[in-house]
Amino acid sequence: MPHTQRQQVGSRGQCSSRLLPLLLFLSLAAQPIQAAIHIPSNYHISDLKRPPMIMIQPESVTVFGVEDFVMNCEATGNPLPIFRWTKDGEEFDPGSDPELKVTERAGSFAFYTLSNTMESLKPYQAKYVCYASNELGTAVSNEATISSDVPPTQQKEKKGNVKAEEGSSTILKCNPPQSSMEPIIHWMDRKLHHIQLSERVMLGKDGNLYFAHLTTEDNRNDYTCNVQYLATRTILTKEPITLTVNPSNSVLLNRRPQMMRPTGSHSTYHTLKGQTLELECIVKGLPTPKVSWLRKDGEMSESRTTKDMFNHRLRFSNISESDGGEYQCTAENSQGKVSHTYTVTVEAAPYWIKEPSSQLYAPGETVRLDCQADGIPSPTISWTINGVPISAIDMDLRRSLTASGSLILEDVNFGDTAIFQCQASNKHGTILTNTNVYVMELPPQILVEDGNTYTFTEGKTALLECETFGSPKPKIIWESSSTSSLLADPRVNQLTNGALEIFNVTHDDEGFYTCSIQNTNLSVNAELEVLNRTVIVSPPQDLKVQRGNTTIFTCLAVVDPKLGPPQIQWRKDNKKIFESPSDGKYTFDGPDLKITNVEEEDEGLYTCDVITKLDSAEASGTLSLWDRPDPPELLQITEPKRRSVTLSWTPGDEHNSPVLEYVVEFEDQGSKESGWEELKRVIGKKSRTNLPLWPYMSYRFRVIAINYVGKSGPSEPSEIHNTFAEAPDNNPADVRSESIDPDTLVITWEDIDQRNFNGPDFKYRVLWRRVVGSGPTWHTNYTTTPPFTVSDIGSFSAFEIKVQAVNEEGKGPEPDPVIGYSGEDLPLEAPMNVGIELINSTTLRVNWAAIEKETVRGHLLGYKVYVTRTGSRGHHRGRRSREPESPVVVETAEEKKLISDLRPYSHYDLAVAVFNSKGEGPPSETLSFNTSEGVPGPPMSLMLDSQSETEMTLRWTPPDHPNGVLVRYALQYQQIVESEDSPLQLESIDDPTATHFTLKGLDRHSHYRFFLKGCTALGEGEAIMREGATTLDGAPPAKIHYTAGENSINFTWVAKKRHRNVDFHIHYLNKNDGTKWKKTEKVDSSLSFFQLQGLTPGSHYRVLLTYSNTTFWETDIDTEGTEVTEVEPSFAPQGWLIGVVCAILLLLLILLILCFIKRSKGGKYSVKDKEEGPMDSEARPMKDETFGEYSDLEEKRTASQPSLGEESKLCSEDNLDFNGSSAITTELNMDESLVSQFSRPSEGGDALHGLPDNSLLNPPAVSPATNGMPNSVSILD
Repeated sequence: MPHTQRQQVGSRGQCSSRLLPLLLFLSLAAQPIQAAIHIPSNYHISDLKRPPMIMIQPESVTVFGVEDFVMNCEATGNPLPIFRWTKDGEEFDPGSDPELKVTERAGSFAFYTLSNTMESLKPYQAKYVCYASNELGTAVSNEATISSDVPPTQQKEKKGNVKAEEGSSTILKCNPPQSSMEPIIHWMDRKLHHIQLSERVMLGKDGNLYFAHLTTEDNRNDYTCNVQYLATRTILTKEPITLTVNPSNSVLLNRRPQMMRPTGSHSTYHTLKGQTLELECIVKGLPTPKVSWLRKDGEMSESRTTKDMFNHRLRFSNISESDGGEYQCTAENSQGKVSHTYTVTVEAAPYWIKEPSSQLYAPGETVRLDCQADGIPSPTISWTINGVPISAIDMDLRRSLTASGSLILEDVNFGDTAIFQCQASNKHGTILTNTNVYVMELPPQILVEDGNTYTFTEGKTALLECETFGSPKPKIIWESSSTSSLLADPRVNQLTNGALEIFNVTHDDEGFYTCSIQNTNLSVNAELEVLNRTVIVSPPQDLKVQRGNTTIFTCLAVVDPKLGPPQIQWRKDNKKIFESPSDGKYTFDGPDLKITNVEEEDEGLYTCDVITKLDSAEASGTLSLWDRPDPPELLQITEPKRRSVTLSWTPGDEHNSPVLEYVVEFEDQGSKESGWEELKRVIGKKSRTNLPLWPYMSYRFRVIAINYVGKSGPSEPSEIHNTFAEAPDNNPADVRSESIDPDTLVITWEDIDQRNFNGPDFKYRVLWRRVVGSGPTWHTNYTTTPPFTVSDIGSFSAFEIKVQAVNEEGKGPEPDPVIGYSGEDLPLEAPMNVGIELINSTTLRVNWAAIEKETVRGHLLGYKVYVTRTGSRGHHRGRRSREPESPVVVETAEEKKLISDLRPYSHYDLAVAVFNSKGEGPPSETLSFNTSEGVPGPPMSLMLDSQSETEMTLRWTPPDHPNGVLVRYALQYQQIVESEDSPLQLESIDDPTATHFTLKGLDRHSHYRFFLKGCTALGEGEAIMREGATTLDGAPPAKIHYTAGENSINFTWVAKKRHRNVDFHIHYLNKNDGTKWKKTEKVDSSLSFFQLQGLTPGSHYRVLLTYSNTTFWETDIDTEGTEVTEVEPSFAPQGWLIGVVCAILLLLLILLILCFIKRSKGGKYSVKDKEEGPMDSEARPMKDETFGEYSDLEEKRTASQPSLGEESKLCSEDNLDFNGSSAITTELNMDESLVSQFSRPSEGGDALHGLPDNSLLNPPAVSPATNGMPNSVSILD
């Protein structure tokens, strides 16, 4: 936007309280703003002519010395401007004056005096105007005034002496020298300490020191007035004044307030808008009067007024026309008051309402320069062209002036290019603005880049820029790819600078927009991107917190991902909150604001601002303190009645949480050990209630208030209130008989609460009679507590019983009788005609005849059926029958029962007895029966053992519950595949005594699932299932890693699963000492670790790993350390090794002895002996039959291991067979730390070939080749 050259001219003057007319000469001589037609820097044009623009204005100056005299004016333009001056409105050429020196540079002109005396400067005191001209026009500066003044000097004075009485007032005068400069006054002592000012001791604007009244403490001889002039940097120190205060010998008389400055009751002040005005009100009196200010004709502005000098000055800053009016100062003490009225009139120097703007114009256009100003009084508007008044220029019909002061120039041409000055004047000053009218033609250009992307959030105002420049001004057209009538949308507006403004932008506004200049092929494209607005989805809630607690405000917002993480800023009562690391008051944690130790000052409105780079959102919540209510007060008992009173109270402070309810409690003065008990609850809106009372009690009441926070403390107790005694209202409840022993009747009931006794001497009246045979007569007795026992009345007889409450005042209501019975006895007879019906091998039905009720001698509770298993019908693998089992008791209320879950193929006994609450009667005659044969349970264990890649041997233990005679076994198995299981294959094992079976022709690459069932004549039983796979041929290890030490090399590898162990050798050659190749013992591939020991430090070794005379891995390895030429032989390691070997052999011998002892205890006999021996068929196999086999316990112990058959077979028949070819071996589990410390000479690995192969089913703990020794080697030369 082109700028306007603007300036303000006027005169300065002194402000005097005595000469009010001089105040009218005050004006605002603001520094003018020079501006010219703005041609953008990115507009491409060469050597463009520019009109003059004054950059530095000449300034008004008061000259106190010849060095202060200087007048300077600087301007720019193309071509460079030429300067000329006027002095008091007449042409003035500083260069032709011999007393002046001129300095001219490109774009600047300055002149100053050559004289050395102030007297020679008097002819130059005048008003100066600078004119800067080139071929495009003349710019006019502000009016600058040069005046001279004599610097203030120290005047000879006598020391002042002031004497006054204590309690009177006085004035110490400063009398600063007269000067055009306004002085700053400081009253100080000889030590340059400021005199302490107060409401009693005040500094006036005239520089005098005023005392409202004197005290003896005001005595001193060094009251010094220091006058400071900032412009000349001068401080003048006046002669000290001695103040003598004569103390009063009598009581000081108080004095009513009186005005000291200003005097009288009214004064008038004139000032200009924007200036600073001070009204002062200095008073005297005893005691010191208090001063207050008010505006009599309206409200005093709080933003523009302040009170200084202990409330004795009213200061207006940047005063406005609205501040004009009447103000009053009132001074008051205990003796009276005094007032002074100030009339403030505010006028205004001219100021702009609308300034004309500098513009480029094309030939033929019409120029309108609007110039409007205001002020008090209203200013007059005048125009000049290039500094020449329009009245002095030839009349031009194309030029006209409007009534409002606007200048219109029609059909402009290149010759109309000029600088127009608009001037507004009133009595307070003149303001002037320069406006450039530049008539020329410039080709249009678009000054923004093509392809800009503008990003805004929903709801914002989008602004798409299209800055252009040219003369005449280019006409811009905006188009959109999404709509044909872009400007028809009321939200869309094209600004005068060419920008496109879209209010309340939405996602529908996204797309490409084109800005083009009409009648040209110039255009640019812009893309508008609209992002989701930031929304606070979980705003801070209104919180109520107890004092001292911690609370958390949460502010969760949803932000468009393209905006990045937002910044969360918190405000309290619109003031920003910062974290408090010192006291931890405020802590920011993501979306949370944590406030600790909440106090009253923390109450307020908390606002969270979620700020992104494009938008923001805010939400607020309040924090207020709440607490438990205060206890109610002033309890009063009114309206006493026989069984009620009215209780009223005064509520306590609720502490920001309304009372929800009141709890009325009472204390029984007759039994204070019960403490305070709740009597009634009352809603929080009430403060009185009617209380129900019990007779014959002494009451005190108290009230507790409850709100959302909690309970108040209890109120002070009320006075005591007593109720009168009455007869009982109710009889005891739940009257019944609880007779246990025969021939006794025990009558009991619920004891009545003491509060329901209703009077003294409370007791129970107990009445009873037989239901049959006793007639209408009641037996009666009295007791104070239940129960009541009646003896010698027969067993299980029916009685009518009742209990009545009685006290000194009378009886309770007549009770209703209830039926009770005397104590029960054991039943006399057993059930008869017991019959059994077998339904299947596990279920039977039993029934019997009903018992006679007289023989029960009590309430018939039911029957108990005793079922006892005495043993199995057959034998199981030569075992003897077990001892009878504990009977199973089944209760029933009917004379029949269906009994299930019996064991098939078993002997049972059965008996029935009747029972009542006293116990059981005699059992019926015992009946024996046998259950039929059933299907067996699952085998007790199943173990898998693979001897080759295609064979699997299954070993099992017979079922624990055969439920009959085993006739065979059924084996089913199938391959396990990923998609679905393959068909089951069936093998029938017809030998019922078999405990193992071998399957052949299995797939070496597959896993199998095996199901084994026992079978009786009734069919197949429940199966036991195992999964497993055959073992594969061994292969040497792969992925070998090593680490080298000084004397050893550690080799590691991963053992292959399901593969048999293989043995390989390690060959190594020390290339440093020229020795021959050496070879280790056989290394077991299943161990995954081997340490090659006895190497030479700092040597280079060649290492080969061979299997079946074929090298499958080789490398070069360097040991660590420094090479040693000779190593002294040592017997210590070899002796230690021999000791360990001896200990191991001793351990082997002990284990062999234990095995022989165990075997000799087991004995040997043939299978036929086992089958024919008198053994229980249900018994488990003997221990010697299960050597090497799995039990359920063993399966659980090895469930986490990869093999199903890795249990040691130590002491089994296979291992103890001395006639076979296999050697005696023992597997030892040794700590890995020992493996790296022991070594043994290489020996053959063909012994011990009888051990089972290492496989998925039976992984070994230690390789057989090592005979349990650690897998390491030492070098024996």
